[in-house]
Amino acid sequence: MLNSIHHVAIICADYKKSKHFYSTILKLEVIAENYRAQRASYKLDLKLPNGGQIELFSFENAPKRPSFPEAQGLRHLAFNVDCVKSVRNYLISQGIDVEPIRVDEYTNRKFTFFSDPDGLPLELYEQAVL
Repeated sequence: MLNSIHHVAIICADYKKSKHFYSTILKLEVIAENYRAQRASYKLDLKLPNGGQIELFSFENAPKRPSFPEAQGLRHLAFNVDCVKSVRNYLISQGIDVEPIRVDEYTNRKFTFFSDPDGLPLELYEQAVL
């Protein structure tokens, strides 16, 4: 059902410092950097050698609560799946609350969120059709 981890998203307190750490010190390849004016936020996509990614976000005055998706620290854990709709339906059939399916504005791929028993936000992200 789950193929792999697609990406890990992190909200940082200091974007410039975090960008330097991940791209220069850890030597992760920058895939894309976007400034989202409507949110006054940067989104930096970094590539791991195995194809996994880290999404680095900046949000002004983000609270320091790792349990909420828009807080500093781990934002969510994403799983790469063949079909978001079918996995979402399976989770719902198991009594799990799952958000409606959305489409990523940059990749046009489907995704949705749900939570683990402790409230950790988890994402299903549909892999590209080859």
